Amino acid sequence: MRDTRTGVVVITHNRRAELDRTLRLLRRLPEQPRVVVVDNASGDGTAAAVRADHPWVDLVVATENLGAVARNVGVERLDTPYVAFCDDDTWWEPGSLARAADVLDAHDDVAVVTARIVVEPAGTEDPIVAELRDSPVQGRSGLPGPALGSFHAGASVVRREAFRSVGGFHPRLWLGGEEELLAADLASQGWELCYLEELTVHHQASTLRDERRRLRDGVRNTLWFTWLRRPLPAALRRTAAVLSDVRPGSPALAGVLAALRGLPWVLRERRVLPPRTEQRFRVLESAQRRSTARRYRLAPRPESSR
Repeated sequence: MRDTRTGVVVITHNRRAELDRTLRLLRRLPEQPRVVVVDNASGDGTAAAVRADHPWVDLVVATENLGAVARNVGVERLDTPYVAFCDDDTWWEPGSLARAADVLDAHDDVAVVTARIVVEPAGTEDPIVAELRDSPVQGRSGLPGPALGSFHAGASVVRREAFRSVGGFHPRLWLGGEEELLAADLASQGWELCYLEELTVHHQASTLRDERRRLRDGVRNTLWFTWLRRPLPAALRRTAAVLSDVRPGSPALAGVLAALRGLPWVLRERRVLPPRTEQRFRVLESAQRRSTARRYRLAPRPESSR
């Protein structure tokens, strides 16, 4: 039977073939969720293909590439209590959306549940899963899974009410680590975020992604979040840790420069986290330094591709 508690928002840009695969897989889900696709001004015929091949989808065509803010647009098109985010190169495993809704029904202070991420076509766990599973963040007792400091949008289900209460994704951040600021603002309002082992999202990374831009924007957004919300000692520690991982000539260096150019608006909007929320991020500092799943440098290319 159809489960009407959770809608799905998919954002896309110039990935017509990959989006088609994702929509065909979402169409087969037993939950039969309503799906909203926000096309970020694609120039490859994505919108026309969705209209022709997936008329059951609620399609929104943006006039410019909104980045993560496209998710905000999709959330506003839905009236379901829960919203599952999905990228054009990810898809939810059958039954996961219903299970997520069951957990959110049972825990009314949980705003976000994040799924286990399986990398395709190998079928192996994404390296970040181990960090989610072993999260050192302390949430309230009785949570359905490990408490998190942040989350991965393409692998998470959010409580729509909570998401809207903090304004969704910040337009300045565009894409790349945009979740951290939203997660902090949710936690500041008393919402919990957690990882759920029984949920699964599959991810087959797009071959069309711009790794250099992702790296640049990821560094910029990490620094912006740090300067926007962390108290001065923590902001200095985190900034030093990020800078120590930036190599000369790397796109990450461009991210640092972009972050510095944004300092005027960052200082205008700076609002330090309350102590309880700050503690969630403080305990993550050691794990972030040791992490092999998040590094601000491009992976070396194999000899055969140089």
